[in-house]
Amino acid sequence: MDAVRVALLREVLAGTPWPGEARRFAGSLRRAVVPAGGGLLLVGTEQYEPWHLAAHLVDEAAWSGQPELAPTLVRHRVLPGAPPHLSVGLGRLEAARRGHTLLVVAPERPGEGLLERVHDARRAGATVLSLDGGDADLGALAHDALSVPAEDCALDLDTVQHLVGAAAGENGLPVRRGAGAATGVRR
Repeated sequence: MDAVRVALLREVLAGTPWPGEARRFAGSLRRAVVPAGGGLLLVGTEQYEPWHLAAHLVDEAAWSGQPELAPTLVRHRVLPGAPPHLSVGLGRLEAARRGHTLLVVAPERPGEGLLERVHDARRAGATVLSLDGGDADLGALAHDALSVPAEDCALDLDTVQHLVGAAAGENGLPVRRGAGAATGVRR
């Protein structure tokens, strides 16, 4: 989604909490990765791979001059002969430590294996962020979460990912922590 479409989307959503919440969450993402100088791991569920968000974050990293926003896409299944940027499997989560940021995108409930890996990464000191469909277990593991429950919301998680991706590259003033909560939005 280009900048014009994101601007139009924000205009349509004016008066709702979504543009502000996307900026707030993107601010959490920037604060988590900047001090570490990189180490952003992006993982989805077994059924949902957030390759589109990965591509947007790579673009935003380049355009904003914030290379630490470019994630490593962690995949549940790595195909033989895949190029290096598509060859990082779940084992990479086992190496996550302090200074790493793990962004989990889960429109549905993540499997127990992924939740265990996320829990282990958090225990090892990684910062865990979650863009999710409202799963309580994943939310309990996340340092910050933006939830888009399908039953409570007119937006879908893909649309919110566009808002977050665009906001991640903005060089504006940081959003104040703890700024207002909204229905359908969980931190």
